[in-house]
Amino acid sequence: MTAPVFVVEHFDAGDGGQYVLDGPEGRHAVSVKRLRPGEEVVLTDGAGRYAVCDVIAAEGKDRLVVHMTSVSEEPEPTPRITVVQALPKGDRGELAVETMTEVGVDAVVPWQAARCITQWKGDRGLKALGKWRATAREAGKQSRRIRFPEIADAATTKQVAALLARADFAAVLHSDFEHGSEPLATAELPAEGEIVLVVGPEGGVAKDELALFEEAGARAYVLGPTVLRTSTAGTAATALLLGRTGRWS
Repeated sequence: MTAPVFVVEHFDAGDGGQYVLDGPEGRHAVSVKRLRPGEEVVLTDGAGRYAVCDVIAAEGKDRLVVHMTSVSEEPEPTPRITVVQALPKGDRGELAVETMTEVGVDAVVPWQAARCITQWKGDRGLKALGKWRATAREAGKQSRRIRFPEIADAATTKQVAALLARADFAAVLHSDFEHGSEPLATAELPAEGEIVLVVGPEGGVAKDELALFEEAGARAYVLGPTVLRTSTAGTAATALLLGRTGRWS
């Protein structure tokens, strides 16, 4: 098993390469993970920079002293996978973000689709977006990622269409089997660039939305003969794409 991951804002070590992890992250390392001298930890900024460190000492309840030798940079993955996630009901949005993060998605764009029951407005919307971002951070640590997924601001349908138009491969998961959707498992995928995948709400993507997305260059796809919930479709599709593009090889 890889070493536990903790998030830091900087990598400035003192004399002898000693670095003190304190605050909430230090408390989690000392009081929850109960790390001890000689064990290994990974410090990351969540954006690709990281340092593998050895624990020197645990002080009190929230200070972990480690030895840092050097800081490395994980290259950006390619092709990059972005999921446009329609807003689910209740806490299913956080579930979707959590599992997509664990699988390996690179970015998630919340989408206020026409058939979404959930509405992100005002302070409620900001609070919900904050929960999605906090979920991505915690799931990134749990799954021991170096690069955490970006959780963008909520997008309108027109903004999603513009995102699809710039993509190297653009897909809309659409479970209307009479529409002529193709299997995502056999789609021709790019070796690099940007893949953007749209996951609609529980009621499905509206016809005018689908038409706008197809005009932007996206095509309709299905994952298989069954219909997945909006909170699980993005995770399943991301896993499929990661396997097919070789990023899981």
